[in-house]
Amino acid sequence: MTALKALLNWRSLRWQIAGLAAAAASVVALVLGVLVHQSATARAETSGRSRAVTALQALTDTYLATGQLPGYAEDAPPDLRELALATPDEAVTWYDTTRPAVPWMWAARDARGDVLAVRVDMGTDVRNVAAQDRFVVKTALVTVAVVIVAAALLSELVNRRLRRVAGTARTIAGGDLDARINARGGDEVADIGAAVDTMAAALQNRLVSEQRFTADVAHELRTPLTGLVTAAELLPDGEATDLVRDRVRVLRGLVEDLLEISRLDAGAERAELTAVPLGELVEQTVARSGLTARVEVATTRVVWTDPRRAERIVANLVTNAVRHGAAPVEVTVAGTAVSVRDHGPGFPAALLAEGPQRFRTGTAARGRGHGLGLTIALGQARVIGATLDFGAAPGGGALATVRFPVMPD
Repeated sequence: MTALKALLNWRSLRWQIAGLAAAAASVVALVLGVLVHQSATARAETSGRSRAVTALQALTDTYLATGQLPGYAEDAPPDLRELALATPDEAVTWYDTTRPAVPWMWAARDARGDVLAVRVDMGTDVRNVAAQDRFVVKTALVTVAVVIVAAALLSELVNRRLRRVAGTARTIAGGDLDARINARGGDEVADIGAAVDTMAAALQNRLVSEQRFTADVAHELRTPLTGLVTAAELLPDGEATDLVRDRVRVLRGLVEDLLEISRLDAGAERAELTAVPLGELVEQTVARSGLTARVEVATTRVVWTDPRRAERIVANLVTNAVRHGAAPVEVTVAGTAVSVRDHGPGFPAALLAEGPQRFRTGTAARGRGHGLGLTIALGQARVIGATLDFGAAPGGGALATVRFPVMPD
């Protein structure tokens, strides 16, 4: 169905090339048709004049021998008579097309003050020209049809290369930065392919540099952070100490999140898949989180996943709903899907359109944070082969749904 839809798309490059080729062929056929018509008409008129002059010469010989005035002098057009009288000693011709059904070619000359005139039938010549015109038109139509088909087929070679470029670009956009086109040739399509490869290489280098920088920063922060945690624990109890310890815990969580994101970006995470009862996993995860959320297990199945990563995903979704949404937070298990809903202002439009972005929390109504929780949840979902969707809940609020893969047969 997709191939048929692409074939019937009149805006595709295939039909644009075919249209241009058909237009060019039509112009050439029109010009050639006009030239052939004019040439055939000129030959027919020349032949008619020759026959008329020959017949007039025979008539003149008879007139000179007998002195009688035969022919069609009385039926000759007045203009022809005047022309013949005005040019003595010369034969003049006149193509009478006043009656298209019966065209005549006249020849006349002055005969001692009178006019000798003769006519020949041009009907056969006119019909021959008309038949030739019809043949030219049919040939032109067939030629244009053949050109359209040939252009459409030949353009498929270019279309295939362009589709390969587009497919590779989509693959790169999907996260496979190692994909390359490796186009060959010296035409424009090869130039586009080379440009896409260059762009992908530059993008890959930048992303690798960014990932390496994030990982290095997180690792470098670990050592002083460990000392900071130890020092905070040695402080005497008090309101200021509690505030310091709380900020240290936040900083420690941020560093751990950055390290996890760097591993996800680098593709270093590997899932350890096993059979897991989804309902029990969700209930235990929400209970261990210590967050206020209502869990409802409508139906549940055994899923094929990594329990640690699945718990991380569910915990992050619930934490995000509690921190940035509004109560009540509802967690529903239905089959292999887990839905987390809050009753707050909902996800911002940018997140719904582009997905979660690190260090971007959207609107102020969604609360404050680092924007890492949903990014980690999405990355872990990809590692275990799950899908994570964000949307708006009926009646308001944010709705996040993760679907886990089922057990293989």
